[in-house]
Amino acid sequence: MTGKPGASLLDVRGRPLRDLRISLTDRCNFRCRYCMPREHFGSAHRYLGRDDLLAPGEIERLARLFVSLGVRKIRLTGGEPLLRRGIEDVVRALASIPEVDLAMTTNGVLLPAKADRLAAAGLRRATVSLDSLDDSVFARITDTAVPVARVLAGIEAATQAGLTPLKVNMVVKRAVNESSVLPMAEYFRGSGHILRFIEYMDVGGTNHWQLGEVLPSASVLGLINARYPLVPVAPSQPGEVATRYRYRDGAGEIGVIGSVTQSFCGTCSRARLSADGKLHTCLFASSGTDFRALLRAGASDAELLDVIRGLWTVREDRYSELRGRPETVAKRVEMSYIGG
Repeated sequence: MTGKPGASLLDVRGRPLRDLRISLTDRCNFRCRYCMPREHFGSAHRYLGRDDLLAPGEIERLARLFVSLGVRKIRLTGGEPLLRRGIEDVVRALASIPEVDLAMTTNGVLLPAKADRLAAAGLRRATVSLDSLDDSVFARITDTAVPVARVLAGIEAATQAGLTPLKVNMVVKRAVNESSVLPMAEYFRGSGHILRFIEYMDVGGTNHWQLGEVLPSASVLGLINARYPLVPVAPSQPGEVATRYRYRDGAGEIGVIGSVTQSFCGTCSRARLSADGKLHTCLFASSGTDFRALLRAGASDAELLDVIRGLWTVREDRYSELRGRPETVAKRVEMSYIGG
């Protein structure tokens, strides 16, 4: 493999390549309305076949190349990544790469059965998605019969396995789970977990996103601060997407991710690899570059590195800064395909 370890690769706007998000599957056991609405992802939907997916060795090879170009954080996503057969093998391969912070985002349902094995394979941290503690609200959002208790059991399993500090992601949609903001804050205060509130975003097109359905992060902060005063916290590292706050009484930390109302395009350092090996340089991309085809055609490491450099050094994506302009109306890939 060629490429200087740790070298800084900058895009047109001076943003370094530091984070790689790898989707392991386009399948999920939930049908969240903001991500995989059932009317579009039902029995007629064609999912990727086993041969379509990158193999563990292919994932590891690409990851090592990205690390040689400066990537230091790798996050496994989906769909639901725990549905990926042999996920422990993927984790073990990636955990063998030096100087990499390896994490995963999951809905948590399968963590009770897998958390210990994932930790033993080398996974460091977990982020669990949970949009309400109320079973009726949760069912309305996820469109499944899974009770909240099973997600909470997954959070506990991850905690016991040492996949910490654990983060809990809540996507907030106005008039849907807005009433769950304070109960979520109250539940996770003092738990040691970091609760993050995410503005409902227009990833893909099947969720029929409308700006009026977005509850701004400022409103979320106002709700919490009125009950439990908050104090701003400095970012832990450049390019951090969440704006951090701690409770003044010392009961922990929360974060808000305001991609719609407070774009963080200017510091975005993320590349995204889909489960079938297409590289996307923006969450809101309309297409990607097919690395699976390059791998299976026998491309050398040097050739693959040249393609990565070529893509990143001309990158000028800033969708959230341009949202609503005519040039942003192109069809976008779905979140379930590209990963969150």
